[in-house]
Amino acid sequence: MNKKNVVANRYEVVQHIGQGGMADVFLAIDTILNRHVAIKILRSDQSTDAISILRFEREAQAATTLAHPNIVEIYDVGEYKNHHYIVMEYVAGKTLKKVIRDRAPLLNLEAVDTMKQLTSAVAEAHKRGIIHRDIKPQNVIVKSDGSLKILDFGIATAKGSAQLTQANNVMGSVHYLAPELAKGEPASPQSDIYALGIVFYEMLTGDVPFKADQAVQIALQHMREPMPSVRKANPNVPQSVENIIIRATAKNPKLRYQSCDEMLKDLEKCMLPEHQNDKPLSLKDPIDKTPTKQEKDDTKVAMTRSTSLSRVANKRTKIYITAIVVLFALFALIVGLFLAGILPPKSKTVTVPNVSDMDVAQATAALEEQELEVDQENIIYQLSKDSIEGVVISTEPASSSEVERHSKVKLIVSSGVGEEMPNYVGKNIDDVKASLPSSIHLIEKEEQSDKKPGTIIRQEGVAPGELYDVAGVTDVTLYYVPYVKITIPADIIGKPIEEATAQLEAMGVNVVRAHRDTSSLPQSEIDKIKVGTVIETMPAAGSEYTQKKDSYVTLYFY
Repeated sequence: MNKKNVVANRYEVVQHIGQGGMADVFLAIDTILNRHVAIKILRSDQSTDAISILRFEREAQAATTLAHPNIVEIYDVGEYKNHHYIVMEYVAGKTLKKVIRDRAPLLNLEAVDTMKQLTSAVAEAHKRGIIHRDIKPQNVIVKSDGSLKILDFGIATAKGSAQLTQANNVMGSVHYLAPELAKGEPASPQSDIYALGIVFYEMLTGDVPFKADQAVQIALQHMREPMPSVRKANPNVPQSVENIIIRATAKNPKLRYQSCDEMLKDLEKCMLPEHQNDKPLSLKDPIDKTPTKQEKDDTKVAMTRSTSLSRVANKRTKIYITAIVVLFALFALIVGLFLAGILPPKSKTVTVPNVSDMDVAQATAALEEQELEVDQENIIYQLSKDSIEGVVISTEPASSSEVERHSKVKLIVSSGVGEEMPNYVGKNIDDVKASLPSSIHLIEKEEQSDKKPGTIIRQEGVAPGELYDVAGVTDVTLYYVPYVKITIPADIIGKPIEEATAQLEAMGVNVVRAHRDTSSLPQSEIDKIKVGTVIETMPAAGSEYTQKKDSYVTLYFY
């Protein structure tokens, strides 16, 4: 897809803004409703895979059944030129992961408010029989007003439906993976609740509770290690809040909240003064760190699960063991080459990405991904011929430039769509006035010149070729050569037509002569007529007259 593509003769693709395991996501314009949308398009390499298509369709089916202010809205689903697509609400903002990375630990009230929104949205999904299965901060967009939207139901599943796990697909994210999922057990509402508890912990501490170099180690920690105390990492967290995390992240799903509504009730009251000093919650679910035979079996399953994170129980084969060994060997080789100086060190420069047609938040995120910083104090806003208000036009330095890491990049952002100001110099003032758009307020001024009267000789306000705001009113001053202004002589009546014509032309007036017919007059009247003399003028003799481009004085005679 590129900027000139139009999907289904309706959605004009503007910019590639993201990608997932199966699909690419583009910013597009709905040309019928004239609004920005996000369009997710199944990649070509997945378009012939029945499982991928079924998962893609399941995402659309899952999301279209949901109507909640904190769940991204689906507008349209279809297939175009063998590409399956989903059109959804475009949400401008930062991922919750980015918010955590920038500002964690979040204030208790902010973290609790965020959890209320998240839990309410997941509760709605669960009531519709949909389990998300991939709740993580990367799948949550936080808008500038603090409201949020949950994205990506790509691996969501209906309760009791077939599992669409593939051996080479990472289902969910290991840092937020419930212990039972690591063992290969089916997803349930409690596995989503576990992930919510991990996200809550991360917001309040700035880090996930379990970390290791290998996915298998993290999965095993979820299964066997006690959940770290959030209050030890952040003493400002009240016990009532930690109790929510303790219950949400219980190893045993039966000891967790049995619904998101239960969890939401505790979130609603945890910051009340009477709950600030609640007693620490004990779930009476001791953990034996000595591995039993069952735990050893679980460990084997977890290793297989974490390598492919698959729910297919028979995938514990030599293929995956071999793959792990090869990966470790490759990693060790790369580290060895780097330490030996054979591989080059990390470059000191980075390439400025193309952020045109993104909004400021998206452009900021894209630049930060490249270890660059937006010069927030010097964002330039200007009119654009092609870009709507709020969209990035270009950057300084320009895209594709090589700059030092952590350099500041200046954004040039559209303040609205503008049009080029025409060049009116040399044109007639009356012609210009007749065709002037309502968005231009004309100020007329006369200026002497040897040019033809009415000719525009100077233009001020907005120079020719500069953009002006078509949605507003722009002042433009045009200086033109003044027209001739006279008083038509009263004594011109009765003068011979040739003499009267010459007199007016000498004054700079355009003259038209009109001969009156005498055939309808009686002979007595005809006898009194002085043939060839002026009998009437239009405008009337003695009146003020301005000689403009297409105006004239008419002389009537017999």
